[in-house]
Order: sequence, then C-alpha cells, then structure tokens
Amino acid sequence: MHTQYLDYTDGDVTCHAYVAHEDTRGARRPCVLISHSWAGQSDAERAKAEEFARMGYVGIAIDVYGKGIRGSHSTDNSALMAPFMADRAMLRRRMLAAVETARALPMVDPGRIAAIGFCFGGLCVLDLARSGTTDVKGVVSIHGLFGPPRLGEQAPIAAKVLLLHGWDDPMAPPQDVLSISQELTAAKADWQLHAYGHAMHAFTHAGAAAPERGLLYNAGAARRAWTATRNFLEEVFA
Repeated sequence: MHTQYLDYTDGDVTCHAYVAHEDTRGARRPCVLISHSWAGQSDAERAKAEEFARMGYVGIAIDVYGKGIRGSHSTDNSALMAPFMADRAMLRRRMLAAVETARALPMVDPGRIAAIGFCFGGLCVLDLARSGTTDVKGVVSIHGLFGPPRLGEQAPIAAKVLLLHGWDDPMAPPQDVLSISQELTAAKADWQLHAYGHAMHAFTHAGAAAPERGLLYNAGAARRAWTATRNFLEEVFA
C-alpha cells in the first residue's frame, strides 16, 4: 500500500490530506474522501483511508481546519468547528478544494469520486452535495449534523445522498430528520435514510462512552452502517 501526506490549498489556507492506495500500475481508481469529526483529521480517518485503499479505492482523509490544526478536548473541538458552522460558504469552498485536489491526482478516476463524513464531517459532505457539484457521485453522512446552510436558493443536488443516523442522537432529533428529508426532496436529490434504533451520536466510534451526553458506541449499528456504506459506494461507482 502507498500512503503519503499531501498539502493542498483553499485560498491562503494550507490543508494537509492523507492519501492511501494500492499499486495502481497506471490505472485510475474511484476515490473516497473522508471528512473528519469536530476534532480534526485523526488516526481514525487515516485508518479509514487505508481501509478504502484495501477495497481497491483511493482513500483520502481530507483536512477541513488547515495543516496542523487539531483539537484535543471538547472545548478545543467546539472552537475549531464554530467558524465553519457560522460561515457555511467557507465550509463549502473548503470541501470543493478537496474535491479539486483529488480530481487532479494521477491515480484517481475524476469521474468517480464520493465523500463520507462522521459527525461534523457528515455535515461537511452534506454541504458538498448541497453545493450542486456534479464532480461527486455520492455522499454518506454518518451520525452527521443536518442543519441547512441557508445560503440562498438551493441548487438541485446531483450527488446521491445516504444518511446513516442513530435515532436517539440528541444532536439530530426527529424534527431535524424530517427537515432534511424535505430539503433533499425539494432539491430533487436521490436520497436514502437508514435510522438505527437505540443508537446515539458517534455510534461508530468505539471510544464513545458518554450516554448521559448522547454519545455511545453501538456495535450493531456500526456494522450495519459500514455494510450500507460499502453497498452505496459500489452503486455510485458502477
């Protein structure tokens, strides 16, 4: 397996991606971008990039915050995420910069790119789809946030959308689920929702163990979500 760090830019901000792929021997492969949670790019996203590489894809753990900018506890994480929650146009630009970087890589098939994201990263990939880009075939939001960007009239959403949601997630209550379903329908998106009963926020994260705050690992939901993700990628890359 080949792995490397790759700098790319969004305006005057340098971002630091992690790229993983098997030996392509000149063949271009589908690419999966992995958008991180509120803490910034971590070992978890880099491991997921390598897992996608073993599946025959190019896996890229992208960097929304910028090179070297990471959080170590919830106060840090909240402060890092806040500017992007307040300026969704900036978040959209940052996501599109990652897509353009991926499209330019010699091992990537530029016509077969998808993106997945966890928690805050789930919101990031939804905003990527909301941009109306035709350069991304599909996005997967895994226990993501759903709030709309409110950037004016919504363009038609070209990317297929998969929402993998813990029904007991306090950060995306049932009203938010209803709202995003209406939003995606109005935008003529090809969308689907998998809601897992008794699953809270961060249900795929093995270290999540704070049910009093709505954070809890759920092995069954995590397994089902990963199966759904693999099946979705096979569909959008076909």
